[in-house]
Amino acid sequence: MFTPVRSRIRTAALALSAITVLALGATATTGAAAAPAPAKQGPTSVAYVEVNNNSMLNVGKYTLANGGGNVFDVAVIFAANINYNTGTKAATLYFNENVQRVLDNAATQIRPLQQKGIKVVLSVLGNHQGAGFANFPSQQAASTFAKQLSDTVAKYGLDGIDFDDEYADYGNNGTGQPNASSFVYLVSALRANMPDKIISLYNIGPAASRLSYGGVDVSSKFDYAWNPYYGTWQVPGIALPKSKLSPAAVQIGGTSQSTAAALARRTVSEGYGVYLTYNLDGADRSADVSAFTRELYGSDAHYTP
Repeated sequence: MFTPVRSRIRTAALALSAITVLALGATATTGAAAAPAPAKQGPTSVAYVEVNNNSMLNVGKYTLANGGGNVFDVAVIFAANINYNTGTKAATLYFNENVQRVLDNAATQIRPLQQKGIKVVLSVLGNHQGAGFANFPSQQAASTFAKQLSDTVAKYGLDGIDFDDEYADYGNNGTGQPNASSFVYLVSALRANMPDKIISLYNIGPAASRLSYGGVDVSSKFDYAWNPYYGTWQVPGIALPKSKLSPAAVQIGGTSQSTAAALARRTVSEGYGVYLTYNLDGADRSADVSAFTRELYGSDAHYTP
């Protein structure tokens, strides 16, 4: 059995900033319209960034040597948390100080990527407090959390939400175990709140296997789903077309260039439309990135400091 290799250092439990109250209807000014990126043929490339240690702007520093298109199409802010308020007995969306800093400085940390044509989404992760996407006790509780998510997307001018059902520690603080309805209610409410934004699934945890309830299957409500095990090939178990799936997953600087290339080659040969990468840092990773861009797009990657 594969073991996830995310060595994710989080300070969420140490420095948290609550956003339990968001101004209703608040929206962010997204600045100038995004300049169209040069045309690029091939799969959608995704980059997770650990913002406790690295800048989101690193995602925009890689272009294709042939044609100048962006290497990465989607940048994921890793990560906000789903926490549990023991007073109100409800799930709450929290940001650690590093995630909060990125959001508060959207004009310099998010807009430059969007203006290049790169979508920026916020990943949400468990935080060992018992709250998770799979144990909301009611449809109303799930809808309330979905509203916190969609309000955040609107307030900071983001392009969507990514669900990562790890580290919830279901049962802590007297919370319930995963149930069949919770994630279906949550995803349904979030999609209703933001019909034109990205919803993606890091295909792991109890939520990922609970996509259908009461005759409702939320699989089609996701824009993307990806394999969570770096250095491996695993097709996500969700009813989405190949164009929205990433069976390949690599950790930049952690997965060998030969493996990254082989996974990219298989992505193309088997007709999948997404290629997932994790832990893009501030070093010049053009050799690691070129290993897969040559297979995906027929071009080396160029790094601009």
